[in-house]
Amino acid sequence: RQALEEMRALYERNQADVSEAKSGRTDLIFLIRFRHCCLLRNQRCLLAYLYDRLLRIRALRWEYGSVLPSTIQFHMSAEEVEWFNQYKKSLATYMRSVGGEEGLDLTQDIKPPKSLYIEV
Repeated sequence: RQALEEMRALYERNQADVSEAKSGRTDLIFLIRFRHCCLLRNQRCLLAYLYDRLLRIRALRWEYGSVLPSTIQFHMSAEEVEWFNQYKKSLATYMRSVGGEEGLDLTQDIKPPKSLYIEV
């Protein structure tokens, strides 16, 4: 939220300076470019943060299954819960389509066996 507030303030200052630069003040161009670079950096940082959260939410589906504990779900936003539900549905659809009539449960036996040989 702080990064978004900072971005909003930088954007508003840039808009004011752009209107002044259009009227003839060319000394503001470098300041406008610098603020724009700051905006792009903050945008990249926020996108990296959101992508990391999505990767963690995806890992939660494999770790906990299709139902998340309420303590974890409490710390997620509504959009993240919606993304989790969509990912859960997509994974279930894929697992039903693979493996014939019954489907294939990919979440079962995630850790490899310790022995290389399996008794049949």
